[in-house]
Amino acid sequence: MLACIRRDGRISSPVRLRTRAAAATAPAVRLRSHRDRKAPINQLAHQSFKARPLPGHSAAPDSNGSAARFAATALSLAAGVPVVAYLLVGWQPIALSLATLVYLLAAALASALTARFPPLEQVGMCNMVTLTRLVLTSALVAPLVTPGTAMGIVTVATLALILDGIDGWLARRHGHESEFGARFDMEVDAALGLLLALNAWTTAAVGPVVLLLGVPRYLFGVAGSVWPMLGRPLPERFGRKVVCVLQIVALIALQLPWLAGPAASVVVLVALLALAWSFGRDVLWLWKASP
Repeated sequence: MLACIRRDGRISSPVRLRTRAAAATAPAVRLRSHRDRKAPINQLAHQSFKARPLPGHSAAPDSNGSAARFAATALSLAAGVPVVAYLLVGWQPIALSLATLVYLLAAALASALTARFPPLEQVGMCNMVTLTRLVLTSALVAPLVTPGTAMGIVTVATLALILDGIDGWLARRHGHESEFGARFDMEVDAALGLLLALNAWTTAAVGPVVLLLGVPRYLFGVAGSVWPMLGRPLPERFGRKVVCVLQIVALIALQLPWLAGPAASVVVLVALLALAWSFGRDVLWLWKASP
């Protein structure tokens, strides 16, 4: 192993010499690395400067983009409506066309509704499941035009009810919960209840009183336009969800031909009492919370 003799006569080891040599060359390496990174850094800074809005200005919300994405997804599922309606009533062009038209109108209203909420970055699987529920719900228009099979209506409505639990689970699992999704889900629930009530009425198994099971959401909305306090947000309550499921289950049961007479009247009465309790509790809470 060789050593070097310094001018003062001392001996320097090769390790110390190599360390000093590396330190002498380190600044050059750092400068060279900085020059290599200079271009991409400037480019990223330029891009982030372009992405930031000017002082005093805010970026416009992507409400049009949300509506377009949602409408495109809804349109891609529209072909399912006449297929499901055909399974209910067979080849009845007027009934199939009317069911499809109802779906398109409902999808257009839902697309317009997106403008009232924060923009959607993506439609998400949860909203796609709710759109599928809208397909099934819209198909129930066909039996109102042409009588369909009771078991077909029960099957379609039961599938829509099962999917009602899946869309909420997907939203929570993937972190896609949104105000729009909750509102859209609620409106599909209301439409399903109304169409099931109309189908139950047309079977003559129960009287027009069954229609009261399909209109609470709409009556509450009309009342909210008269008394603004009813339009205030409500706290999440598990009991409200239970009553909603009970309402749909009762309406599905009323589609069965063998459930008629006193038994059907008892089912209607129990569901009406549950709805009266749920809506009454919400109205009382809103009245107490109003300033």
